[in-house]
Amino acid sequence: MKIYNLIVHKIWNPYLDTFNGLSKEVWWLALITLVNRAGTMVIPFLSIYLTEELHFSFKDVGSILSAFGLGSVVGSWLGGKLTDKIGYYKIMVFSLLTSGFMFIGLQYLNTLTSICIGIFLLMVVADMFRPAMFVALSAYSKPENKTRSVTLIRLAINLGFSAGPAIGGLIITTISYGGLFWINGISCILASLLLVRVLHPKKTTVQDQITVRNPISVYKDFPFLIFFVAMVLFGVIFLQYFSTMPIYYRREHALSEFEIGLLMGFNGFFIFLFEMPLIAWLDKTKFKKATLILFGALLTASSFIILIMTNWVGILIVGMLLMTIGEMIAFPFSNAFALQRAKKGNQGEYMAMYSIAFSFSHIFGHNAGLRLVDGVGFNNTWLVMTGLGALCVLLLIFLNNYMKKTSDL
Repeated sequence: MKIYNLIVHKIWNPYLDTFNGLSKEVWWLALITLVNRAGTMVIPFLSIYLTEELHFSFKDVGSILSAFGLGSVVGSWLGGKLTDKIGYYKIMVFSLLTSGFMFIGLQYLNTLTSICIGIFLLMVVADMFRPAMFVALSAYSKPENKTRSVTLIRLAINLGFSAGPAIGGLIITTISYGGLFWINGISCILASLLLVRVLHPKKTTVQDQITVRNPISVYKDFPFLIFFVAMVLFGVIFLQYFSTMPIYYRREHALSEFEIGLLMGFNGFFIFLFEMPLIAWLDKTKFKKATLILFGALLTASSFIILIMTNWVGILIVGMLLMTIGEMIAFPFSNAFALQRAKKGNQGEYMAMYSIAFSFSHIFGHNAGLRLVDGVGFNNTWLVMTGLGALCVLLLIFLNNYMKKTSDL
């Protein structure tokens, strides 16, 4: 009984308290995001589908993935522009509903040209959702709750990405790749219907109405442009954990697929348990958002340099822990920083630029990391990534000092 009371009163109740005060609209948005992210189960299996089912070469797959990244950039930019013109609700509904039908249709394309065009158009439509969702999140959150609201959305995304591949693998095994495309599309359509049901403007309460009479263009916001470049660099090093790092685990430390899966799964499980309490605590400190982003980037960069210091297999767990904590700090506060800056201008335009930073990272990060590993080996690649992380940290230090000097906080 004492142990039960200790767990409930000292651990569980304080954990639940970190979620208090978030609006019901934010909770609905998190659920819709969870359904949407779990529904993108086609993505992790896309390379396998293209090579084994359609028999494309690796070069062809590279071209298709480039179309994927370019579509993401265009979609994020277009989503931001249209959000400012016609509102976040219409864009979210259009993106979810249309991308659902496009996912279903993708299975019927079988030539390189048609798939490149199809993937590009699909990502244009699908990634229009992201800037619109961020603007909606800002509207549904009180100013003091924005960082925690972002964290809740991140929890939904992480749960979706964790469940999606597992469900997708089961569908492929028991049904087929065709079934995967159908269920993927249907889940997006269901998410759009849920959004219409619970987040129609007539049924929601706006918590933070922002009207800017003379908006500043994001392209003229010097601090935000510095922040944008820093986020591109952060995205490049962070994404190595999803492309080059699994190969490193396999080739340099001879881990099995199961062991690699456990190590990667540790990331999502740790985030699920500790991110909200950590962010709730950090949000109450006196640290500026840019300072906390800097700290997160520093921890992530450190996760690479320690790998070349020893061959001890346990260092992989230490590296994953450093990256995970760095990610837990950097992403929520960078998102909150972007939302804060967006109050000065067109919100959709700002949040589109924030999304585009990571779209650029996807375009260049995976390819650059794999080419570096092929050309100079793992250890030198980790040195390069540490260097990029250091450059990111220096840009954030400059950003902090510039904002203090100009009182642009």
